[in-house]
Amino acid sequence: MCLGIPGRVVEVWDEASGARMARVAFPGEERQVCLSFLPDLAVGQYTIVHAGFALTAMDEATALATLETMAEYGVFDQGALGPAALTPDGVR
Repeated sequence: MCLGIPGRVVEVWDEASGARMARVAFPGEERQVCLSFLPDLAVGQYTIVHAGFALTAMDEATALATLETMAEYGVFDQGALGPAALTPDGVR
């Protein structure tokens, strides 16, 4: 079973190979993600990622509510950034 954690797209680019890629911020880390399944995903939008691919887009309210609930249940390590880190003004 996998746990899908919402992340916020902070950068989008096209590789020389033609692959559409993004940098996505999650609580406590950022990851490089392939946008092959969601090529229209843009900076500021939220997504669920599995195995390095963005699979589902979600609205900000749902993403932040999900992150808040996950934080309440202790899903994130103590050192991880809270959900506020994924808001437009909070991303490093």
